[in-house]
Amino acid sequence: MIQAAEELAQDVGVARATDVLGVPRATLYRHRGSPQPSSAPPRKPSPRALTADERDRIRAVLYEERFVDKSPREIYAKLLDEGLYLCSVRSLYRLLAREHASRERRDQLRHPAYKKPELLAVAPNQVWSWDITKLKGPRKWEYFQLYVILDIFSRYVVGWMLAHREAAELASRLIRETVQKQGVDADQLTIHSDRGAAMASQSVAQLLASLGVVKSHSRPHVSNDNPFSESQFKTLKYMPEFPERFGSHEHALSHCRHFFQWYNDDHYHTGVALLTPTMLHYGRADEVIRQRQTVLSGAYAQHPERFVRGAPVHAPVPTAVWINPPPEDRQEKDGLPEANCPQKPSAPLAHSQPGYPSSSCVPAELDCVSPSEPSVLKRRHQKQPLDTHHAEKNPGGMGAEPPGDGRDPPGYNAH
Repeated sequence: MIQAAEELAQDVGVARATDVLGVPRATLYRHRGSPQPSSAPPRKPSPRALTADERDRIRAVLYEERFVDKSPREIYAKLLDEGLYLCSVRSLYRLLAREHASRERRDQLRHPAYKKPELLAVAPNQVWSWDITKLKGPRKWEYFQLYVILDIFSRYVVGWMLAHREAAELASRLIRETVQKQGVDADQLTIHSDRGAAMASQSVAQLLASLGVVKSHSRPHVSNDNPFSESQFKTLKYMPEFPERFGSHEHALSHCRHFFQWYNDDHYHTGVALLTPTMLHYGRADEVIRQRQTVLSGAYAQHPERFVRGAPVHAPVPTAVWINPPPEDRQEKDGLPEANCPQKPSAPLAHSQPGYPSSSCVPAELDCVSPSEPSVLKRRHQKQPLDTHHAEKNPGGMGAEPPGDGRDPPGYNAH
């Protein structure tokens, strides 16, 4: 190929010849500068070099059965103990390398090149993020495991569970029930998580494949590949009423009920234009923004001089939410929506109302506490029912296996 490029370059030039034939230009120039083979006689071998008979003898010794699992250094030492010197250790390695008989005997692990996940959601129930965090129990080294599934577009917690242990079968059950309650169709949803034991388990992978859900994982040791779950856990643990330790499983369960009810229904999230996750998840965002805009327009009509930048306009609802958005030049080239990704979470860490929660503030009872009564959300949104009933079981011992009759495992509380 180099010779062909050299001949073609005489007619059309080097640049065009190398482009047509796919030969790097530097390779062609390097070939021109390389010395041509001369007709000089070959160099005489060094007088210190091993003869052909000596190499054959050394090769026969190296390939003896007693040395099949020995390194050249061990063979060298063993022969010295037997009163025999054949050559140096370096010569042994050189002879083996010439015959491709020297290599690393153990297969070394080669880490694959993990691709950075790039996930886009333009509507609810397109991309979910889930993770597990530990809540300190009453004693040292005792923890409760909190499983949380979050919709990254609306920031709505679509499912959560508090258990005594981290297990793949509990995660599978939570995911299955949450997908059914949200009415997710096959090939509609992508679930993103890190590479924890439960997240990367075979049972969870098989469940997602049977449900038609695409799975996505963070890169190893890259925490900001799952920013939405990390931000939500920070909001949970930075709340003023979050205790140093929970006195019991019931205490932790009660706290989580009140928190997730507040987070979904009362928390004005800065990532979704100061709407609550429930408003955006169930299609009430446009109505709420129109009502707020009416209030802003009325305030501007009364005192326009107070608005030095013109009439106030309510922030729009995000149209696209990314995990690891692509570079801006690629977004413009491919026509992708603008990114809204909280790599540095900016959500407020306290309730928007001052003093919340106070001793006089009693959180409303969760809709999911009583499965026999219709929930408020279910009455408001008949087209998209939210069946988040909760069946509470008496917590059992740690490490208990789930029963085979379809009942909830000990310590299982799915929401």
